[in-house]
Order: sequence, then structure tokens, then C-alpha cells
Amino acid sequence: MNNGLTSAGLLLLNQLKQTIQKHPKRITAALATLLLTAGGGAFAVASLAPDPADLPVTTVTQAVTSLAGDAPLSSLVDMPPFSLYRSDATRGSDTAESLLQRLGIADPAAAAFLRGDNLVRQQLLGRAGRSVSAETTDDHRLVRLTARWAPDEGDQFQRLVVERKNDGSFVSRTETARLSVGSRLAGGVIRSSLFAATDAASIPDAVAVQLAEVFSGDIDFRRALRKDDRFSVVYETLEADGEPLRSGRVLSAEFQNGGKTYSAVWFQAPNAAKGSYYTLDGQSMRRAYLTSPVEFSRISSGFAMRMHPIHKTWRAHLGTDFAAPMGTAVRTVGDGVVDFAGVQNGYGNVVYVKHRNQHVTVYAHLSRIDVHKGQAVEQGQKLGAVGATGWATGPHLHFEFRVGGEHRDPMSIARESESAQPVPAAARAAFNRLASNMRVQLSSAAQVQQASAE
Repeated sequence: MNNGLTSAGLLLLNQLKQTIQKHPKRITAALATLLLTAGGGAFAVASLAPDPADLPVTTVTQAVTSLAGDAPLSSLVDMPPFSLYRSDATRGSDTAESLLQRLGIADPAAAAFLRGDNLVRQQLLGRAGRSVSAETTDDHRLVRLTARWAPDEGDQFQRLVVERKNDGSFVSRTETARLSVGSRLAGGVIRSSLFAATDAASIPDAVAVQLAEVFSGDIDFRRALRKDDRFSVVYETLEADGEPLRSGRVLSAEFQNGGKTYSAVWFQAPNAAKGSYYTLDGQSMRRAYLTSPVEFSRISSGFAMRMHPIHKTWRAHLGTDFAAPMGTAVRTVGDGVVDFAGVQNGYGNVVYVKHRNQHVTVYAHLSRIDVHKGQAVEQGQKLGAVGATGWATGPHLHFEFRVGGEHRDPMSIARESESAQPVPAAARAAFNRLASNMRVQLSSAAQVQQASAE
């Protein structure tokens, strides 16, 4: 028995000796691991198996048959033809190639047709701001191109269509259709100016001008705007085939200025000839006189003493000068009758409008006169255009307000003028329904503005 154990022990020692001689690095690593882990009570046992690096390696190659055979892999997918759609706006510098490239179209035949077609050259290429959309095949060849535009006034729009026929050639045509009316919600925060805030919120300039007009009786947009003032607005959009082409009337608005909140809603009573703006509780916002005879513009010289630009002497400036580009429309600030329309001394082309209560307004240095003596005019009606006639050093409107023959500050008169009557009793129920709906929309617009600001 002892001889058997001795023999087995000798055999084991001989195997260990051979293993140590054959794998000295592996045994050294095992001993190092044992020493490093002894303090933590963990022991590792080195594998005494052969090193995998010493095992023989055999490469097996097996040929397989392609599922597609000789056909391309794309043929395995049964993909029907499909169309791609893209929209953009035309630019004044557009050529046929640049327009098609922006629309993702790679079609030399289409480019050649656009270059040579009279309708396309007259109505599309080089015309900035026109809405254009395109339908293409899945390999980016043109199927149909449609451009839409509308005049500044009216309820119709023009549509130019370029289509590919079955034989691969193209044909163009123009159509007339009616605009549809929609509405949009928007809001902004004043950081520097009203126009900067509306630009940041992608609100059209025409809407910004209306905002200033609507609240002009309560807010001085030239001097009283403050940083972090806020506004919300709901306005009409005039759309062609679902694409907005221009903005319409402001339907409702709210403006927070200097800690005070002002609201307005457009309302036209049933069977009424025209509408007006009211506060949400039904009080009219229409005053007897507008604060400005030109739309929201910069005042260049107020009602005060000044150095006369031509005579170079200090004189009382008995009116207000509105700097504006040549040709800017000039409007009457209130209802009245034209008392004079023609040329007069240093005023150049000038219009006098007589209002009630011995009030007279004067519009001087006009480049054009659009009314005649004795003509009845309504508040906001165009009288002519800004010019530099008479004693004027540059294009501007000189505006005066006279009461009983005496000159008065036009700005103070406009703000002190009385408001019109509130919503008629017979239309009160309809107004209340509209005002309730507009409160909800203005609240939504404010939330949109707040979310975009965050």
C-alpha cells in the first residue's frame, strides 16, 4: 500500500517538474497571483492545461449559394414607385437651375423647360417671395411644380402650374382661385423694439404695425416700451391651397406694458357696415383721432421750438414731422371734409381736412395728392403720399392740428380725444361669445410664447 502511494507521489512530482519546465511563465504568474490575493483570503489555482496558443489551427472554407443569384440585392425588395414633395419660396436671384436645386430636383429637361417658357419667365423666375411647391419621382425628376401668389388686396390668388405629360414633355398654365381664411396664434417679448420682437416670433410686419395701431391710444410705442414687455396676438392668414400667402387683420391681442395689461378684440355687429376694436369688456377702442397720419413711423421733429433747417433761425415748430420714405401713404387722422387740396407756399403740396368742433388737420410736403376739395373722408383714408415739396430738406410729412385756428400738439389731441360708443346692447350677446373665445385663444398664444422663450 505504501509502495503504491510512493509510486503515485513520485509520478505526480515528475509531472509537475515537466510542467514547470514546459510552462515556467504560467507557473510564475500563478504564484504571483497567489501571493497578491493571500491577504484577502482568495486563492487562484493556475490551469495546468496546454496553452491555447500552442494548439494547432485549422481553417475551414465552405461555399454557399447567394439567395439573390445573379440579381442585385435591391431586387429582393418589392418597392413600388413613390413621390417626393418639397416647398420653398422664390428669390429675386433665382434661375431655373438654382430653384430646382433648392427643391431637390435633378432634371435637366425640366430646367430647360423653365428657362424657355414665357409664363415661367414672367411669373416665377426673378420674382421674390412667391410660394412654390414641387412633386418629384423617387429618382428626383419633376412631376409637377406649383407657384402661388396674391396681390396686396382682394380675396383671390394666382396659381402657376408646370406639369410633366405622359410623353415626358412639359406644359404650363395659370389659374385663379379664391383665398381661404385661417388664423394663427403668436406671442413675443420686447428686448429692444416691437419689430425686433415680432421678427423673432416670425410675425409679419403688417401684424406688428396693426398691433401698434390698435394700442396706440394706450401705449406710446416710440417712447414707452420697456424690456420684458409681453404681447400675444391672434391674426388672420390668407391661404392658397393651405399655404399662407399674406396676413390679414389682427383678430385679438393682449399687451403687457409697464405692469399694465391691455386687451383688444375685433368685432363687427350683425348688419353693421364696418367693425372696430373693443376691450374684452366691450368698451370701444376707437378714438376720434389717430395718433399718427402715417403708419407707425419715427418722429423726426416734435411740437416745440427748433432751429429752422432752411432759414437757420429759432422758430416755433407748430406741428410734427414724420420721417418716412418717399411715396409712403398719408392718411387722415379723423372723419372730415377736405377744405383745401393743392400747392401753398412753403407747405408745397398740402391737404387741409376740416373736422367737427372747429378742428382742422394739415398734411404738407406731399409728393402726390389723392383727394379734392369738398370730398368727405373717413378716418384712415389715404390723402396722398410723403414727399419733399415746398420748404423741405428731405422726404417727410409735416402734420399740424389746429383748434379754432390755434395750433395744438397733435399727439396730446389724439390721446385726449373721446372714444366711440361701446358695443350696442342688441349685439352684446354675440360680442360676449366672441370675447370668451378670444380669451381662450390669447391664453393659448401666451403659452406658445412662454414655451418658445424657454
